[in-house]
Amino acid sequence: MANPQWVIDLFGSIDSMDSDKFASFLTDDCEFTFGNADSVIGNENVKTAVAGFFSSIKALSHTDIESFIDGNVTISRGIVTYTRHNDTKLTVDYCNIFRLNGKKIQKYTIYVDISQLYA
Repeated sequence: MANPQWVIDLFGSIDSMDSDKFASFLTDDCEFTFGNADSVIGNENVKTAVAGFFSSIKALSHTDIESFIDGNVTISRGIVTYTRHNDTKLTVDYCNIFRLNGKKIQKYTIYVDISQLYA
């Protein structure tokens, strides 16, 4: 299935590590859950958390993105490569579930194993 333009643009904002652009895809009252971390509630709080994550790595890149849509739910899966500040890399599979309210993400859940990212 072709990826909707908003999914392409969302991952573009992530791969460019632009937390402001990333936050523009979220509702004001969004809930964001990254792996097994506690959920973060609210657009500004999510933006701050994501900016903190971006500063902990040198770069990241999503490839092989595949999206599935059912009503207001979009599931995107693919491969993400994280580049650490020492230039070593970790490549893992991920799966995101987006629950939309209108054209914005109200609930954003990321399933990924980054346990080796800071090892």
